[in-house]
Amino acid sequence: MWNEFKQFAMKGNVLDLAVGVIIGSAFGKIVSSLVQDVLMPLIGLLSGGINFTDLAIKIGGAQLKYGQFIQNVINFFIISFSIFLFIKVINHFKRKEETEKKIDKKEELLMEIRDLLKAEKDFTRKNETS
Repeated sequence: MWNEFKQFAMKGNVLDLAVGVIIGSAFGKIVSSLVQDVLMPLIGLLSGGINFTDLAIKIGGAQLKYGQFIQNVINFFIISFSIFLFIKVINHFKRKEETEKKIDKKEELLMEIRDLLKAEKDFTRKNETS
């Protein structure tokens, strides 16, 4: 059972997932700080000093913190947009890399054709002079 677990844990997908979770957690902290410490104070200034997290309604003994909900929705959109931009940049570089590889492959094939044609031409010249 230990060997089976080791094989499972050492698979590429599991390791990739672990790295993704760790990086995602760190990225989430950065974006949360961006939202809470930079953007929300600016939004508060633009909205007349409203602090969304303090907005609440008391109903009986319960307190509905709808301001915190608004904060979380804003966090979600900013995080989603940040991830979108990050993936867009990565895809741009992947496409560029794939295009370069295709060009290299085409050039390689063209060089092979050139060399074959040259070899055939040289072979024909040798046979004509003999």
